[in-house]
Amino acid sequence: MVCEGQFAAEVDVNLIETDEGWSPYLSLEDAYKLDDVRDALRRGDLEAATRLARVFKLMPVIKPTGTETMRST
Repeated sequence: MVCEGQFAAEVDVNLIETDEGWSPYLSLEDAYKLDDVRDALRRGDLEAATRLARVFKLMPVIKPTGTETMRST
């Protein structure tokens, strides 16, 4: 998942798991894909981002006022 501004992108990547030190990790190709999606979202290029990921627009559930707290009923 990559979040940038008002957008979030769900990017499919493969985790590489080994018995050695830094496992799990991403392939270089998948790391570049995450960077490409983040860059596209920063530029506002949703067309490019949606070629590589599922993009969602984030919307606040409640606008914080600073003094109120959420209570469950």
